[in-house]
Amino acid sequence: MSAGRRHFDEGDVPLRARGGSRPRTRNRPKHEDAKLGFVTAVDRGRYTCLVEDRTILAMKARELGRGSITVGDRVWLVGDLSGRPDTLARVVRVAERQSVLRRTADDTDPVERIIVANADQLAIVSSLADPPPQPRLIDRCLVAAYDAGLRPLLCLTKADLATPDDVLATYASLNLAYVVTRGDDGLGELARQLAGRVSVLVGSSGVGKSTLVNLLVPEAGRTVGDVNPVTGRGRHTSTSAVALALADGWIIDTPGLRSFGLAHVSPDDVIAGFPDLDEAVAECPPGCAHTADSPDCALDSGVAAGRLEPARVSSLRRLLASREDTDGGGSH
Repeated sequence: MSAGRRHFDEGDVPLRARGGSRPRTRNRPKHEDAKLGFVTAVDRGRYTCLVEDRTILAMKARELGRGSITVGDRVWLVGDLSGRPDTLARVVRVAERQSVLRRTADDTDPVERIIVANADQLAIVSSLADPPPQPRLIDRCLVAAYDAGLRPLLCLTKADLATPDDVLATYASLNLAYVVTRGDDGLGELARQLAGRVSVLVGSSGVGKSTLVNLLVPEAGRTVGDVNPVTGRGRHTSTSAVALALADGWIIDTPGLRSFGLAHVSPDDVIAGFPDLDEAVAECPPGCAHTADSPDCALDSGVAAGRLEPARVSSLRRLLASREDTDGGGSH
């Protein structure tokens, strides 16, 4: 070998680590200077976060992988936290969630969709007319609330168009917290029920959810929709969940729902969503499906004896049956 030529060995050859996006060491940065923030909105991989008194736009750090971040998450951020326009911080850690509200597209869809994290109350908004109440959707939301460990709050709007008596009678046995509004009348009681909590507002389009949000948080400017006179359905207005600060607490407005799939909730958990029927179900024979044609189902004897509300039993049975419905049981 000539003196002018260098000898190369394997130590001179750069080796590419497998899975090029993986860190080359397990010693990931600790980010001890990270600041705690609250995710108020998510839009195409960008996260709007409240850090102290500033609104920060952030992206997810690569080391977090594919884990999802959703509205309501508490996260740690690094980078430019000034909140100035055209700045971007990074989310480097996500706090353990205290609660997760989920739904599926329908009862046959195995994919869970997280609606919000860390809420402690589910405000189910239903109009009393235009559009009329949808007890099955209310029941589904109640099941989801109980499954997620959230306090349900029934909010009935447009009481100037119809009386709330029938709806309230249907759920009287559950002892639900409820609010009845007529325009802005009843807003004070609603604000009291929301105070000190992180509340998710869910409901069909056209029930007045965005109107309530605008009354509670005037600067929110949520678009208000109306009801299609042909289909009787509301038009979607809100297109994504957003958290809005109250004087004491938070409300998270969500897009209008036309279905609330419960594929992620087991039949036992569906039954647990009807605590007023618990004692009767416990008296059923082993293996009872609790359907209308189930022999010796204690739900039937409870209704016959006047101990159980027929509408509640019917609602439970619809939910249980819808889980076996391959034609879209998730719709209301």
